[in-house]
Amino acid sequence: MRLRDYAENIPKPMVPIGYRPVIWHLMRYYAHFGHTDFVLCLGYRGDLVKEYFLNYEECVSNDFVLSDGGRHRVLINSDIEDWRITFVDTGLNSNIGERLKAVERHLAGEKMFLANYADGLTDLPLPAQIADLRDRDKIASFLCVKPNLSYHFVASHQGVVTAFRDIAHSGLRVNGGFFVFKAEIFEYLRAGEELVLEPFQRLLEARQLVAYEYDGFWLPMDTAKDKKRIDDLYESGNPPWQVWKKPRAIPDMLTDSLLLADSAVPAAPLVISA
Repeated sequence: MRLRDYAENIPKPMVPIGYRPVIWHLMRYYAHFGHTDFVLCLGYRGDLVKEYFLNYEECVSNDFVLSDGGRHRVLINSDIEDWRITFVDTGLNSNIGERLKAVERHLAGEKMFLANYADGLTDLPLPAQIADLRDRDKIASFLCVKPNLSYHFVASHQGVVTAFRDIAHSGLRVNGGFFVFKAEIFEYLRAGEELVLEPFQRLLEARQLVAYEYDGFWLPMDTAKDKKRIDDLYESGNPPWQVWKKPRAIPDMLTDSLLLADSAVPAAPLVISA
């Protein structure tokens, strides 16, 4: 509801950034790192998500050659040609944990998978987070970021203010909504439970939960102000989350080892709560 014009008409993942919705930008980010097997957990207005991809037009965001008076066209490059998308109705009022549980059958045989809230964007080097979870040999990892808030953090003693500073510099961190899970996550998830409440508490007690800290670009789309910031970045011509448009830097020893570690296993399927 905080997105004003969009909230009553379309689900948040379908709010446009340029000429593509948020969910497309997010899926394109994952596809850049080789993760092209998607499971969409549909809820409110899931029909709009289905219709969008059923009527997807590649030419909108790709170069192409048009000939024969418009009767023939050849794509020079493609967005979703290698994507596999599973659309699952997970309930209108289901919470995140219930949506995840509802698609468990579509992850049968997978040792690891990725998950996302579909309401935030980042330039996180994804292979690093995946490799970190494997190296630690834990069950769950979430992106841990500094909050993008305009509030100020107040410290006081007996009503007298002792400190007043920007919350972004307070040392506090929040869940960024980018997850890496091993299949064992479902052993910690009970019917009706919200993902980050009871299941994460059990993981915490078992020392199986990893907070992957990242201080690069991350921005949620929770409010109209957030939407304006994202639109401004997009219109700048160099939005930071579009990692697929950036030239790959020559890897140093650390980055190279992370990429090699990630390529040692098949690309993980991705569950997106839409």
